[in-house]
Amino acid sequence: MSSGGFHVHGPHDHELEHAAQHEPQGFAGQLAVITAILATVGALFSYQGGATQNNAMVYKNNAAIKKTEASNQWNYYQAKSSKQNLSELALEIAPASKKEFYEGEIKRYKGEKSDIKKDAEKLEAEAKAWDERSDAEMHQHHRWARSEEHTSELQSRQYLVCRLLLEKK
Repeated sequence: MSSGGFHVHGPHDHELEHAAQHEPQGFAGQLAVITAILATVGALFSYQGGATQNNAMVYKNNAAIKKTEASNQWNYYQAKSSKQNLSELALEIAPASKKEFYEGEIKRYKGEKSDIKKDAEKLEAEAKAWDERSDAEMHQHHRWARSEEHTSELQSRQYLVCRLLLEKK
């Protein structure tokens, strides 16, 4: 406390300076260590919760990409089916000299459709696997988030205890 150029310490200032220069002992020291540990644990829970949430989003994005690729394959399959149908129609109305050509086209389209269908089904299975991974990560995220909430609750209660102890002094 300063007054007229003189610096005068009150009894509480001296006590605070003394406490700051020495390691806290007793219950206050233990409380300080526990607070530091809980803060570290809370930070770890928060990090893990964020990491699992980010992983879930990446996996969900990968699933969406695979679903789009599968959709593209199914559209390609549909286009081949349309061409096959046109060839079948042409086979019915074409002159005899062209029938062999259209039979070959029908056979070719059937073979191409088979390969396209396999690719589309494979992409759908991959999309489903990415969705399942995303769901599993979100489950983990929820567990980390609950742990983080419990740690925060403990820290809040500890803060209140510290405040009560300090107010008693």
